[in-house]
Amino acid sequence: MPLKDFFKRQSPEYVELDFQNEERKDAKLTIQVEKLSSFADADRIQEKVRSGRILLVKIRELREKDIAELKRAVARVRKTCLAVDGDIAGIGEDWLLVTPKTAKINRGAE
Repeated sequence: MPLKDFFKRQSPEYVELDFQNEERKDAKLTIQVEKLSSFADADRIQEKVRSGRILLVKIRELREKDIAELKRAVARVRKTCLAVDGDIAGIGEDWLLVTPKTAKINRGAE
């Protein structure tokens, strides 16, 4: 058998695959809106931050009702953010942005 016939019969040792990551193409970042209307709502917000969700929290109702209770609730959520290496920031007077470890809030004016 001639040498050139030997090479014609050999199958390739590798196969090229078309790889497309369709999951990442369709993945979207979700920001969940929550309401902090009492101190008890802080538990729900803490659980969602621990599970990795980004939250936009409306605090107007509790601020108008009881500012001391609002401060306690925000302090509790803030401690959870620190524990999970997340971030928290006020947006105006009526909103809080609460993020888990996977997102950081850029406070600088660029």
